[in-house]
Amino acid sequence: MTDAHLHSVDWLIMILYFVFVLGIGFALKRYMKTSKDFFQAGRALPAWICGLAFISANLGAQEVIGMGASGAKYGLETAHFYGIGAIPAMIFVGIFMMPFYYGSKARSVPEFLRLRFDEKTRALNACSFAVMTVFSSGISMYAMARLIQALHVFDSLFNSLGLPPGGIFTFAIILSAIIVLCYIFLGGLTSAIYNEVLQFFLIIAGFLPLVLIGLKNIGGWSGLKAALPVEYMHQWRGVLHPSTNPMGIDIIGIGMGLGFVLGAGYWCTDFLVIQTAMASHNMDSARRVPLIAAVPKMLFPFLVILPGLIAIAIPTPHSTTTVTRAADGTITHEIQVVSPQVEQGKGIVPAKINPVTGQPMLDASGKPLLDYDMATPNMLLHYFPTGILGLGLTALLASFMSGMAGNVTAFNTVFTYDLYQSYIHKGASDRHYLKVGRWATVGGILLSIATAYAAISFNNIMDTLQLVFSFVNAPLFATFLLGMFSKRTTGHGAFTGLIFGTGAAVIHHGLTLPIEAHVGIHGGWLHVIHTYPSDMAMNFYGAIWAFSANFIVTVIVSRFSPPKPESELVGLVHSLTPKPETSHLVWWKRPEALAVAILLGAIALNIFFA
Repeated sequence: MTDAHLHSVDWLIMILYFVFVLGIGFALKRYMKTSKDFFQAGRALPAWICGLAFISANLGAQEVIGMGASGAKYGLETAHFYGIGAIPAMIFVGIFMMPFYYGSKARSVPEFLRLRFDEKTRALNACSFAVMTVFSSGISMYAMARLIQALHVFDSLFNSLGLPPGGIFTFAIILSAIIVLCYIFLGGLTSAIYNEVLQFFLIIAGFLPLVLIGLKNIGGWSGLKAALPVEYMHQWRGVLHPSTNPMGIDIIGIGMGLGFVLGAGYWCTDFLVIQTAMASHNMDSARRVPLIAAVPKMLFPFLVILPGLIAIAIPTPHSTTTVTRAADGTITHEIQVVSPQVEQGKGIVPAKINPVTGQPMLDASGKPLLDYDMATPNMLLHYFPTGILGLGLTALLASFMSGMAGNVTAFNTVFTYDLYQSYIHKGASDRHYLKVGRWATVGGILLSIATAYAAISFNNIMDTLQLVFSFVNAPLFATFLLGMFSKRTTGHGAFTGLIFGTGAAVIHHGLTLPIEAHVGIHGGWLHVIHTYPSDMAMNFYGAIWAFSANFIVTVIVSRFSPPKPESELVGLVHSLTPKPETSHLVWWKRPEALAVAILLGAIALNIFFA
């Protein structure tokens, strides 16, 4: 593994960032007078702020580290997460779904489900969503702790105290949790949004130089293509011939599993991102928020995927002995020794070591697992000099903390409004719910710490995240589609469909397993009846099964149960809702015109990377 050499200027940049984020929390505390201020940012923020926060809420460790890891593991196939899995869905949520969310005055996605269906559907979604946010936040904690381990930040401290180095992982998790807890506890959603905007600009400043320097050193685009197998450098060729690409996924898995179910399911139903759009000051702004976010989203494959590709393309370091002979005939041996962890890796992606036990991790065939999550951090350590290294590492730390903060604010909102207020303590004062929201933040952080350890078994946190989404977002998207576009869909149908959809995902996970994976958290814990080429391929098809089961069961049960009166569905079902008024806007400011331009840009990028 690449060693870090941090100097005072690097430390200064990182310390200034932590002071700044905590300062935002303290500065906003005096404005958190009501629960609406704390949970919804007062619904008073401008569209561009919410737009940057919308994309930044997704730019946590899962995006910055996970996409770099997926680039190293799967190649340019990873770009499908943008052109197929993100941009179309962001357009759809801005044009079609945001009028329902914002117009309904719902404070959360589960509350919208109560308005459209009933209380039991709301409760089920609130519980599943709370679990998902805790796992997502835990993944960010895990990634941040791994980075701190790689930097050897606390090695000298632990050595001086006589503590085992394995404890650094846990210590780093707790430290990051305390920092996030402080500024969310004080400033609520507003604090999270402003920190997400700060993080967006830090990511640009930290990763653009990394990509440019990396490409220059490897010989540009042609040099990168020459250093990697051909299947790594084609976005569409591998989809048409699945056996030739590392992900092992076909057109059905990409189109249906990623593009329709997981992609649209995430962007259209995940309250983590939806809450940032709902914080804007009016309907027009709320509709433009996902569209504004889609513009930089199209360019992010260049910033977050290419570092992984470059990391895997760099020659793998090996122990060497160089013999030199001086003028007087004296022989000098120069020995460069690298750790087995590095030698067993590929490029500057090392073999994976369990961060708690310190033991090597092997796949089912006994081969070392590659630690793809370290691709992007090692790129920073490999290429950046003093000062620039501090900026790049601060960008990484910002992404981790922003991901944690976004998930924790979504958790405290759903817990307070959809669980505590509805089923535990109704009719309390607004001040009481504000207090509950703050303590829910503490609870969410503690649960996230526990789930951070589940990510240890995966060598790509994006695999972990998509597995969680296949359980939660995939079946939920079927409920939303039927609820918004069919007035005949009932609460009994939605509730039963969600149970069967989630159950289908669980059963699929228990009966299938990725090749070379151990039975357990990766799957196969019931009985292995089918193996997939990769974790990601398994996630895509698990999502398809979950969506399909939910859709079919919801339709069948709805046929035999009474729907809500049409008068109660105005503003909640497409056919019964007036079209949003945009005639007062200049044509190029209308969401529809912006959506068409973004869609054309996405198509052009897909053609370019084909």
